[in-house]
Amino acid sequence: MHPLNRLHLNNLRAAEAVARTGSLRAAGSEMGISAGAVSQQVARAEDTLGHKLFDRRPGGMVPLPGTAEFFRLLTSGFRQISAAAEVGHRDRGQELRISSAPIFAARWLIWRLPAFYRAWPDLKVRLDSQVAFADPNDGNTDFSIRIGRGPYPDLRAQSLFPLRIVPVCSPEMARTITSQQDFASVPIIRDTGAMYTWDDWLEPEGVGGLPLRDGPEFSEASLCLDAAMGGAGVFLSFETLCRDALDRGRIVAPIPRFHRTDLRYWLLSSGDLSLSPSQRLFRKWLVDTTSAEGLGHRPIETHPRS
Repeated sequence: MHPLNRLHLNNLRAAEAVARTGSLRAAGSEMGISAGAVSQQVARAEDTLGHKLFDRRPGGMVPLPGTAEFFRLLTSGFRQISAAAEVGHRDRGQELRISSAPIFAARWLIWRLPAFYRAWPDLKVRLDSQVAFADPNDGNTDFSIRIGRGPYPDLRAQSLFPLRIVPVCSPEMARTITSQQDFASVPIIRDTGAMYTWDDWLEPEGVGGLPLRDGPEFSEASLCLDAAMGGAGVFLSFETLCRDALDRGRIVAPIPRFHRTDLRYWLLSSGDLSLSPSQRLFRKWLVDTTSAEGLGHRPIETHPRS
């Protein structure tokens, strides 16, 4: 009898999930079953294999010495099964599943998608806006658009453009700022979750370490930009958040120079699958659109101050 005939995939899947997550509860949550059911499936896998796989401890399940290669191959195998299933149904319809950080989705991508629909009316985009990273390798996401430093060794990563930053404020407040030193005398709106600091902009301007006043704090950059529009202070914004508002004159960059950070925007897709024709169309459209708009390199168009 072939060894595979004795093995049940669900039992092996349970063992792999426990080894990877470190607990019955986490594995159960991933598989959609109870921790008790996971424990039973792991026990059945051990019975079939004829030896224990885990050391049961009060703090969790620990893979026994000598099982690392077994679990590595299991993880790789289940990933390949997931990839095969994705290939089997990926062309069932013309739907692209895109995951994006909320601000990029709301402030930039959603306003450009109508152009994509006009070019390819038969393609549907399902946009999932969430802070949590959606891994394209799990088979539920075609592309994930994220800010990061890279590399992404398990994913196919397309670099889109560098993340650039610039101080912005209302036109009224901008009239009080004529040099970099003037930022020390105005309220500074802060994003508590920012991935960069003021010195990332001040140092290229030659005034690194400039003491800045505290202003309002918000946990979301979009709120910070709205507060800056309302005259609450100066906000160090990133390009995709403020670019449309700058182009429309709704907000002003008193010192109109972007500076690059060490972060970039990335278009991430599964490292296990080749791109489908519809995925290639979306990737080309996104790369062409960001390039045509000059994201990452176009200077700021200044508006006359009244």
